[in-house]
Amino acid sequence: MPPIGINWHRLQISNSPQPCFIEDNTMEWEAVIGLEIHVQLATQSKIFSGASIAFGSEPNTQACAVDLGLPGILPVLNETAVEMAVKFGLAVDAEIGMKSVFERKNYFYPDLPKGYQTTQNDLPIIGPGLVEIQLENGTSKHIRIHHAHLEEDAGKSLHEAFFDENGRGMTGVDLNRAGTPLLEIVSQPEMNSAKEAVAYIKAVHSIVTYLGISDGNMAEGSMRCDANVSMHYKGTPLGTRCEIKNINSFKFIEKAINHEIERQIELLEDGGRVIQETRLYDPDKNETRSMRSKEEANDYRYFPCPDLLPVVLDEAYIEHIRSEMPELPKQKKQRFIDELGLSAYDASVLSSTRAMADYFEQVFQTCGDAKSAANWVMGELSAQMNKDNVEVENCPVSAVQLGQLVKRIIDSTINAKAAKQVFVALWEKEGNSVDEIIADKGLKQVTDTGAIAAVVDEVLAKNPQQVEQYLAAPADKRGKMIGFFVGQIMKASKGTANPQMVNQLLSEKLG
Repeated sequence: MPPIGINWHRLQISNSPQPCFIEDNTMEWEAVIGLEIHVQLATQSKIFSGASIAFGSEPNTQACAVDLGLPGILPVLNETAVEMAVKFGLAVDAEIGMKSVFERKNYFYPDLPKGYQTTQNDLPIIGPGLVEIQLENGTSKHIRIHHAHLEEDAGKSLHEAFFDENGRGMTGVDLNRAGTPLLEIVSQPEMNSAKEAVAYIKAVHSIVTYLGISDGNMAEGSMRCDANVSMHYKGTPLGTRCEIKNINSFKFIEKAINHEIERQIELLEDGGRVIQETRLYDPDKNETRSMRSKEEANDYRYFPCPDLLPVVLDEAYIEHIRSEMPELPKQKKQRFIDELGLSAYDASVLSSTRAMADYFEQVFQTCGDAKSAANWVMGELSAQMNKDNVEVENCPVSAVQLGQLVKRIIDSTINAKAAKQVFVALWEKEGNSVDEIIADKGLKQVTDTGAIAAVVDEVLAKNPQQVEQYLAAPADKRGKMIGFFVGQIMKASKGTANPQMVNQLLSEKLG
């Protein structure tokens, strides 16, 4: 197989049993990717019943008669789920379906107790919309949303979790999740790389968490993704797509798509053809494998649900929801730039998630300096969170504590080196109060000119040879040499001397 990345295309030569490759710089592989993102909505109860959707309950303790589709039951639509869907639609400038209809999507699966899923097809609640993504090269790209619709989630099959008396593996079915409200967001196939796909789902994740319509916890299944991937030469018709089901982390989305791109290129360049099918991603082996042939819409035999009336909205309802919309990531980023004077990059990072933005704003409100707050949140704090694999929501250093720490740097109570020691103590829960830690560790910065001058004189007296070398050196060389004296003075003062005063007194005494 020719190496991936070189522009090759395949020609079948007459009288030759095997295809051969010729180099053609006009042909180039292009990936075409569309995502279907399933967002569990943060309602208190299920979409058509009053059963709880709390995560982590004992299996099959939260599936009521409505969720199971038992005879005689009637579903009742959860109004909060409708409100949350409309909020998302407004956030992405989408067309809101003033009339939407629920339908039954018929298929068999062990964890689908009714034998059908109540969903929306022809008339979804959200029409075309737009999501802006940020690319690594600093540019942005708009990805169109085809539509978003409300539906109920299925249960969950637990493979190889149970064994019979002979030790043979069995599959358990947990129906707690059945009936949980989902908003399925379907993009147009407009992404051309795994990184673009990850940028898109991160943008959607940011929007739904800012809105508060989902916690976006991918590890718990609150947000998961199906990726449709196909390959074609640029300028030629689109290729056959494969769907990778139920990917539940940003890292796995990127890996799964990259693997599928390589698999399809290798298959096509070896003379094979891509079969439209559903595949699963195995993160342990970093590969996708066939699950089943891909169904078409007519395979599901959609028909309007006879138990649910059409959902009809009016402009007053839409405007009421619009009036309650929170500040969204794009708006917050611009405010950080315009009002707080942050750079576009800093504002983008700090507004990327609602939790991060809220944390930063509380640090800023405590210390009063936006740039210093941004530097500590993006620097020391983020580095420690990455090291310990901690999310900002579970950070052991509260935003108020970090703000107090930054404030003590600004008012010269401690210097930057001492501040790092205080931060470590806060992280390791050695104390709750910044001021207590500073006092206990003797880190308070010495700002008394007389006291610092005494240490400077002592250091200069102990290092006459270095003083002579300094005085004999050309002016352009002295800047580097003075660092020796600063280091000795900070060591003698156990790091508590004010560095600015140290430099000033050295300059005066050394001329």
